[in-house]
Amino acid sequence: MTRTRYHETLDILKNDVKEMGKLAHEAIDNSIKSLKELDKGLAQDVIDGDQPIDDYEMKIERSISQIIALQSPTAGDMRFVTSCLKIAIDIERMSDLAVNIAEITKEIEGEHVKPLVDIPKMAEMANNMLEDAMTAFENNDAKLAEDTAKRDDEIDKSFYAIEKELIEMMIEDDSIITNASHLLFVLRYIERIGDHACNICESIVYIAEGQRKDLN
Repeated sequence: MTRTRYHETLDILKNDVKEMGKLAHEAIDNSIKSLKELDKGLAQDVIDGDQPIDDYEMKIERSISQIIALQSPTAGDMRFVTSCLKIAIDIERMSDLAVNIAEITKEIEGEHVKPLVDIPKMAEMANNMLEDAMTAFENNDAKLAEDTAKRDDEIDKSFYAIEKELIEMMIEDDSIITNASHLLFVLRYIERIGDHACNICESIVYIAEGQRKDLN
């Protein structure tokens, strides 16, 4: 592999990670839309759309293996390629969480136990974190990554507030326990999406600065 081809391969790797992030962002957005509207058809689309994201992860893993096997990456390039694998794993898990939300949509019978306003807002915060993290990845922007990770505190605050409200509702009316429990799982999945966005931000800081910071 010539050095020109080597750098082209790094560019392709970066683009694959970016495209994977876009697909996950869309999956999260559609999973919450399906939940809010109880659109089981859209929920199935999210589930079916998970395979291309998995395919990207496998492609990225193969590319990284080839780069390490056929070249002797510099320290900076080694940070980049290994971090790309870690980022891809986090994105794939975020996509799996979107699938989990879509699967819950398909399980809910009847109407929601409460108007779905705060849960979509919480999901939007988490998905915006993913979007900004991928912008930081594209631009090698450690500051944006760190600023993005700080927003996870707001997601955690929303999580505890909504969780408390749902539990209180379940105590007052045990007939809603099943559907309320579904929403509690959704809350946990959204909170985890925020955590994975933080992980991606940590990887970006490592690429840019060569040091690992705990941003979560």
